[in-house]
Amino acid sequence: MSVTLIIIIITCIVSFRAFSNEVLMSKLIFYPPAISEQGQWYRFFSCGLIHGDFGHLAFNMYAFYTFGIAVENNFAYIFGSGLGRFLYVLLYVSALMVCLLPTYVKHKNNSAYQSLGASGAVSAVVFVSILLMPTAEIGLIFIPFLSLPSFIFGAIYLIITAWLDKRGSSRINHSAHLYGGLYGIGFAIIACQLLSHFNILAQFVLSVRSYFQI
Repeated sequence: MSVTLIIIIITCIVSFRAFSNEVLMSKLIFYPPAISEQGQWYRFFSCGLIHGDFGHLAFNMYAFYTFGIAVENNFAYIFGSGLGRFLYVLLYVSALMVCLLPTYVKHKNNSAYQSLGASGAVSAVVFVSILLMPTAEIGLIFIPFLSLPSFIFGAIYLIITAWLDKRGSSRINHSAHLYGGLYGIGFAIIACQLLSHFNILAQFVLSVRSYFQI
């Protein structure tokens, strides 16, 4: 069974349990004061196992499965099966924390703030996929007849997400999406540089240039 599917199964089980268990939800949710005042650092990770509702869960897990399988297979090819799986898990788990660090700094004393969901880690996986396969077509879920090369989609996504985060008028944690995506890019570049002979940046540039026939 793929690592991606295992993560999805675990996340779905915990999320479904938390839907009807407020005590469990409150123990797992990202609540900055509980971290700063009580040292409950596990919340950086546990909040990725719970979601606001079925739609939130379904969207995140669908995106994760769609891009995660490709990234998992590419990591196995680049780093070898064992190391590739380890790095893939490390990418996902570490992204859960890293994507929330800016949020934590901003809200560590805000008793009214809470956040949940695996969106930041999913964004990390999505952007590793974009880095590995920049010319693959990404369809827009609400506009199924329109698709874009992933590198163009990624650039638009980052710009819009940064703008929405700056506005700060939404309950969605756009900061986690933004920093999750950026972290995924950085993780992949460093891992390839240190642990393989695969030049991921050179391959990215070559693919983009080929797309424009430069």
